[in-house]
Amino acid sequence: MKKTLSTIIVAAVFVLLTATFSFAEFAASGGDNFPYFHLGLVIIGGLIIFSLKQKFDRMYAGEAVGAFALYVFYVALFTAPVMEAIKALVS
Repeated sequence: MKKTLSTIIVAAVFVLLTATFSFAEFAASGGDNFPYFHLGLVIIGGLIIFSLKQKFDRMYAGEAVGAFALYVFYVALFTAPVMEAIKALVS
């Protein structure tokens, strides 16, 4: 029961983080320049971390969620709208 509950929580957090990434990128870039490739990377990364969580019993839910949150942050950091914002901020 405990493993099932942690799996449901991890899956829910992954879906929410992916939706947040999608919304933030759509708001930043608009519909014309949406980074579909980066969204695909976030989804595939989430599936890999989720499968690792399922395979290894000693991996806590918080570790999986933290790893995925950092992964989403790093992917979002290297999208075109964020890079343009950093360039505008620096110059």
